[in-house]
This record gives sequence, structure tokens and C-alpha cells, in this order.
Amino acid sequence: MRNGPNYHMPLAKAAIVLALVIVAFLFALIQVGAITLAFQKLGLDTNTAFLLLLAILFGGGINIPLFSTGRRVRVCKPDLQAMLKRHSGPWVRCEEGETKEQWVAVNFGGCLIPCFLSAFLLMRVGVSLPLLLCVAAVTAVCYVLTRPVQGVGLGVPLLVPPLVAALSALTLAGPEQAPAYAYIAGVTGTLLGADVLHILNPKTMEQLEAPLLSIGGAGTFDGIFITGIFAVLIS
Repeated sequence: MRNGPNYHMPLAKAAIVLALVIVAFLFALIQVGAITLAFQKLGLDTNTAFLLLLAILFGGGINIPLFSTGRRVRVCKPDLQAMLKRHSGPWVRCEEGETKEQWVAVNFGGCLIPCFLSAFLLMRVGVSLPLLLCVAAVTAVCYVLTRPVQGVGLGVPLLVPPLVAALSALTLAGPEQAPAYAYIAGVTGTLLGADVLHILNPKTMEQLEAPLLSIGGAGTFDGIFITGIFAVLIS
């Protein structure tokens, strides 16, 4: 078996990687506080918000397989060299000779829990025409902007769905209902527009090389949970 090429990383590039790790750590701390604040805006008490956050963080590593697409696709792995050389992704390297069966899965922390929370909020605010319009707006925007990403899955600009959800909620709902409307629209609209409708489109599926298409999973689809949280924070 032949060993792969040896890469030498200059000191400057190592410093860049260290800086990225530090930034990621600080961002994680800020994100925890932001998520807790968002849950409180949705009317959840501190203890419930904390338990829900823990469930989401641990559940983010759980992907529940739904079905196989019947295709065999190339295996793509993170490529640090590509990340350091290119400003935009995807930063992956796809192996020509190695293939895996492609599966569609649902992420427990990134999709199922946000959907359960959306259902809970829906029982509180009720189904209404303004809410349906908010969901339709996010669904349409996500469907148009979502693109297949080599070795990753489906990608949609992270800030666009929450902005659309928040703006539509602020326009169509009262101040007290806006956070709930924004969360429901952000989660449901992204799930439908960025994921479900594209999974049902054979042309889109032909362009997806990722072995695992995880709905709501970070790094594969679009982060349904993050979209819902952002939508609440800016509403």
C-alpha cells in the first residue's frame, strides 16, 4: 500500500489554523448564550432552555437513516490544504476509487428537535394565514437559493432564511407572536425549501455526491436549527 504525499505546513499557516480554532471556540461560547436567549424569547424558562440546548448539542451527532437513494458516490474528506489555499469552499477532497452507498438521514439535534419545538409553538399560536405566508416565503427563497455542494450535500446561504423569516414575521405578526412565527417559518420553510423539495427532485439528486445527506446535519445540509435560532434573535 502506497503512502499518500507528505505535506509541509509553514509556520504562518499553522498560526492561521490556531487562530481559526480559537475563533471557533469563542464563537461556540457566544452561540450557547445566543441560543439560550432565543429560547427565552420563545417563552421557555431557563431550565427548559438549558435542557433543550443539551439535547440539541448531543443530538447533533445522531443521524437517523431514512432511505437509500440506490446510488454509489465518491467518498469526500475534509482537505486542510484546500482550506488554506482557497477563500471559498467546499474544502474537501473526493477519492476517485472509493465509493459508498448514498443514504438520506435526518439529524436528531439539528432537525427533529427543532421540528418538535415548532409543533409546540404552533399549538400555542395556532395556524393562521400570516403564519402560512411566512412559511411560504422562507420555503420559496430557500428553494431558489439552494445549490448542490460537491462532497457536502445541499447548501443555502446561512443568513438569508432567518432574515426572510424574521422580516416576514415582523411584517405579518404582532410583536408578541413575531418570535414564534419567525422560528416556525425559519425551521419549516428551510426544511421544505432547502431539503425536502430538492430531495424529491431527481435532477438535484443526480448532482449530489455526498454519501450521507443529513437533513439538519451541520456540514451536509443547511443547519435548520441555526436558521430557526437566528430568525428568533433578529425578530
